[in-house]
Amino acid sequence: MAHVIVQVNGRPYTMQCPEGEEAHLRELAELLDSEVQQVKQSVGNVGDIRMLVMAGLMVADRLSEAIRRIEALEEQIDGLREARNAAQAETKAVEDQFSGRLEAASRRLEMLAREMAK
Repeated sequence: MAHVIVQVNGRPYTMQCPEGEEAHLRELAELLDSEVQQVKQSVGNVGDIRMLVMAGLMVADRLSEAIRRIEALEEQIDGLREARNAAQAETKAVEDQFSGRLEAASRRLEMLAREMAK
């Protein structure tokens, strides 16, 4: 495990993370610190724990919205897949119908050619 010192609300915190995840942990801490700064600007200093809870709730709200949007997009993708499958099935039916008519026309032309050759 790697040790990383992150800053949140001007205070250092030593955290552990898997090797190679240090930069990601720093980015997450920067995101949380950004939310803390927004809380401070909105309500002033309300104590570290309350400020962190409020910032955490703001991050959770953004996450909740992102999850909702992802689920909506997944539903849209499912609908598009169903529409694509229906279109492919319809295309196959039209191709089969066209192929059958083309074969019938070809047989008629061959028959006419034989009659004309007599």
